[in-house]
Amino acid sequence: MDFAVVEMSRLQFALTAMYHFLFVPLTLGLSFMLVIMESVYVMTGKAAWRDATRFWSKLFGINFVLGVATGLTMEFQFGTNWSYYSHAVGDVFGAPLAIEGLMAFFLEATFVGLMFFGWDKLSRLAHLGVTFMVAIGSNLSALWILIANGWMQNPVGSAFNPETMRMEITSIMEVIMNPVAQAKFVHTVSAGYVTGAVFVLGVSAYYLLKGRHTEVARRSFAVAASFGLAASLSVVILGDESGYALTDNQRMKLASLEAMWDTHEAPAGLTLFGIPDVEARETHYEVQIPWLLGIIATRSFDGEVRGINDLVATAAERIRRGILAYDAVETLKTDRTNLAARARFETYKADYGYALLLKRHVPDPRLATGADILRAAQSTVPNVPVMFWLFRGMAGLGFFFIGFFALAFWRASRLDFRPGLFLKIAVLIIPLPWLAAELGWMLAEIGRQPWVVEGQLPTFLAASSLTMGQIWVTIVGFTLLYGTLAVIMVRLMLAAIAHGPERSEDEPGLLPLPEKPGIIPLPAE
Repeated sequence: MDFAVVEMSRLQFALTAMYHFLFVPLTLGLSFMLVIMESVYVMTGKAAWRDATRFWSKLFGINFVLGVATGLTMEFQFGTNWSYYSHAVGDVFGAPLAIEGLMAFFLEATFVGLMFFGWDKLSRLAHLGVTFMVAIGSNLSALWILIANGWMQNPVGSAFNPETMRMEITSIMEVIMNPVAQAKFVHTVSAGYVTGAVFVLGVSAYYLLKGRHTEVARRSFAVAASFGLAASLSVVILGDESGYALTDNQRMKLASLEAMWDTHEAPAGLTLFGIPDVEARETHYEVQIPWLLGIIATRSFDGEVRGINDLVATAAERIRRGILAYDAVETLKTDRTNLAARARFETYKADYGYALLLKRHVPDPRLATGADILRAAQSTVPNVPVMFWLFRGMAGLGFFFIGFFALAFWRASRLDFRPGLFLKIAVLIIPLPWLAAELGWMLAEIGRQPWVVEGQLPTFLAASSLTMGQIWVTIVGFTLLYGTLAVIMVRLMLAAIAHGPERSEDEPGLLPLPEKPGIIPLPAE
């Protein structure tokens, strides 16, 4: 097996996923903000809210189309570059993706045209319903994709069948209700909402600085500030829930992102800063908050958070048990009626995937030496320094957004839209939520290594048998394609922003809202 080709295949998929993540967060973020803005328009009949909804829906549409294009090419890669993965786990992994296409994508595709072209053909309430269905479709799409990804992180509701050499679904409800998938969904969607809020607030700040389209800009600023504050708080709170999910399902990932080499006395402290040293297997210059990691990870004061060294020792034990399962599978290949082999496999089947880690060192895991087992166990540790700093970068940006939106909300509540330093900062930080999303995705995927399916299938066994030349052709091709699409998206976005929203006339409100004493309404202008 050419491991260089496997690494290049991983690089290619990482690059295409990175490009795709340029489009997904904004689609999620804008979807429900459109619902909020159009709801206010339906209730008040104010033209500025209609103009705002139509303007932001145009930017949503540009992003949506290009997001679909990049997502389709990603799915083709499962067959071209990861054919053994598709063969081995396609019966499980393919189900959520199929449901995503049939349920969420078709829902979006059905209503997105009505949202763009139905303004003068549908009633206000009907059009609001259409916009709501597009938002629901966008979020359902994220749900099913993250159910598929969550299964890769925590493969519940499935089992390996030694007769077919494939993973098969045993409980679809366990796959859907996977705690890792659910935690990833709410955390990822909240991050998308932050991305949309920063984008809307940044573009609105740009208009306010230039003194253009102020009616739309002020309203959009207010919506983005309140929506973004709620979303940024949700990201941090739900990120805590993701940490709790890791404790039971991905302990090595949790220990690695904390650079926690040894198991500490409960409750463990959370490391704010340190310099991980892989060779010495320690973290220099640690600055910790006592007890915090133990409370987050176990929801208790006496729960144990295991360190990397203990987890490596456990991995070595599982590899030894997995060799027994591997031997049983090889026996069953030649004699499916061998009851003793079947019983032995059932006893040790939970560790079968760990034996496969040895194939990187020996052709037959049953011939592995103690040194081979130790190397395979050490390979279960991801890149600790990268994990450590990715997490701190992502978390730091998350807390920054809370402070930023809190200040934006305070200014919006005072109707303070005067040009100044804050508006300039709002424009400059527009790229930051995309950076946070990329850091989070890298943290999740690097932390899963060396597994493509946690505990079941090593990444190096999942790739197709391709040559280095074929990999380079696809890397260059996808880079050129996605780079072109990214340039097109940015140019279309900038052109739409430069043109600004179209102006229309006020209409009678569907549900007029009386002014109340002490409440300062946002001027309709």
